[in-house]
Amino acid sequence: MEISRYVAFSTDPDGGNPAGVVLDARGADDATMLAVAAEVGYSETAFVVEGDDGALDVRYFSPLAEVPFCGHATIATAVAHAERHGTGRLRLRTAAGPVTVTTDRSADGTLVATLVSVAPRTAPIEDADLAELLAILGWSAADDLDPALPPRAAFAGAWHPVIAAASRDRLARLDYDMAALTALMARRDWTTIDLVWRESPTVFHARNPFPPGGVVEDPATGAAAAAFGGYLRELGLVRAPATLTVHQGVDMGRPSTITVTVPAEPDTGIGVTGTAVRL
Repeated sequence: MEISRYVAFSTDPDGGNPAGVVLDARGADDATMLAVAAEVGYSETAFVVEGDDGALDVRYFSPLAEVPFCGHATIATAVAHAERHGTGRLRLRTAAGPVTVTTDRSADGTLVATLVSVAPRTAPIEDADLAELLAILGWSAADDLDPALPPRAAFAGAWHPVIAAASRDRLARLDYDMAALTALMARRDWTTIDLVWRESPTVFHARNPFPPGGVVEDPATGAAAAAFGGYLRELGLVRAPATLTVHQGVDMGRPSTITVTVPAEPDTGIGVTGTAVRL
């Protein structure tokens, strides 16, 4: 099994979010894929099997468990595929549903990939769950939340609670009980917690605790960015069509830039664009 390693959402190997990519995982069973993901040690590794119809069956494993969808590993997979086979459009079959990815080269020759998520949706967060989540994070509902961006669970392939900070300083101070958050997220089937701060109408900063994946924080979370784009559109918090910029990983020393495209049409997938470089 050939394992490639990439950093997604950055052109600098010291930034972005590392992902493992296996472009030919034929014959690998669940135990093997989980073991490989654990050995690679990144938040996710993508395993690809090409179907008879030309579509790619993709599964994503963290070092601890399979996840239904992973944005940064999808971007890394698309760039790895383009390096081998050339740019173009890929059809992916994921546990979350069908995802398309298009690769192209920018003017400077950098490979850029854009995925289009499954249809996003949001759901309320129960009061008790929100209170427990804020207590684990050490946040105050009265002082630390931005009332203009209400808490919701958002989905675009995986579920992510969106919790908006009232200030950049609040976002910068991340400290939580990992065991307690892991247990809450397992009960509610949350993949990461999408903590965000709005710098301007189209520029956001994010941090994503990811204890189910065995890491304290994810430096770039494409699935959460897609879910967040759907959240903003559904709640009328952005004027669609819109192009958003999400900065993530800055506070942990791995700066990442995620471009999110929000179509005006409801119930359509959200675009997530980024680069990836081989490690």
